[in-house]
Amino acid sequence: MESHTIPFSVLDLSPITEGSNAGQALRNTLDLARHVEKLGYRRYWLAEHHNMAGVASAATSVVIGYVAGGTSTIRVGAGGIMLPNHAPLVIAEQFGTLESLYPGRIELGLGRAPGTDQVTSHALRRTLASDADTFPQDVVELMNYFRPAEPGQRVRAVPGAGLNVPLWILGSSLFGAQLAAALGLPYAFASHFAPGHMMQAIEVYRSRFRPSEQLERPHVMLGLNVFAADTDEEGRRLMTSIQQAFLNLRRGQPGPLQPPVEGFEQRLSPMEQAGLEQALSCSVVGSPESVRRGLASFIARTGADELMVTSQIFDHAARLRSYEITAEARDALARAS
Repeated sequence: MESHTIPFSVLDLSPITEGSNAGQALRNTLDLARHVEKLGYRRYWLAEHHNMAGVASAATSVVIGYVAGGTSTIRVGAGGIMLPNHAPLVIAEQFGTLESLYPGRIELGLGRAPGTDQVTSHALRRTLASDADTFPQDVVELMNYFRPAEPGQRVRAVPGAGLNVPLWILGSSLFGAQLAAALGLPYAFASHFAPGHMMQAIEVYRSRFRPSEQLERPHVMLGLNVFAADTDEEGRRLMTSIQQAFLNLRRGQPGPLQPPVEGFEQRLSPMEQAGLEQALSCSVVGSPESVRRGLASFIARTGADELMVTSQIFDHAARLRSYEITAEARDALARAS
């Protein structure tokens, strides 16, 4: 595939901003989904996180239904469902229901992390000790629920059996890369917050990939933070919201997404700066021209088959604009190639 014509998609955590609430966050999510659908983004994924004051997408399948119901063509999915939190049968029924309502548009990305802390995992009625270790078996069990039901099969997903819900494996380590390759599934890497093993994971996945019914050749989608604005300075200012969120999370004080702060980086210790630079190294920030160059460079460096753009921006209008500028940059790169 020509490197500059790759599809762009969206990852949304339905951010709850300081002074707002979950209802507004979810309405903003639908508004953004309609906006990016018009701009030609391929998929719109929502993430499962629990007990997070800044994330409104905890009941991920419910939000997917809301977004799919309010849009018409964009593919809508989970990026991802954290499978250790759920019985595979329940997820098969939920996504079988979504696929029955919105045929051909629903996707299911699966993650191995709990998406929360241990106390909350316990509150979700799951025991962590064994569940992450059974992730490969759980994925295979889930895949089987989507196969046509066999005569005499005692447990089936209704709806679910016989439906085509594309599965993806999500990861931020080599484990997910190996599993996606072994099962012949597309692979989404969380480079937008855990870039450390990105190049190695891509290599492992591509070199070990075994074709499957779902996928003939490997397909890698990479998470990328984009903070696009009219000027470089404004892009950097918008980025300070996610920088604050990361620092608060590391300090064990997660909260709503904070407004941008002027001169934020000057207040950080060298260690905090280094930590943020490492975690958010897969980020493209600034003016339309800076964003176009940054995207071209990231695609060339990684050979990504698809980009999943995430933009945790405090102001909703600025967030819409960021995705517009990103789409314009995508189209400019396509023309240039």
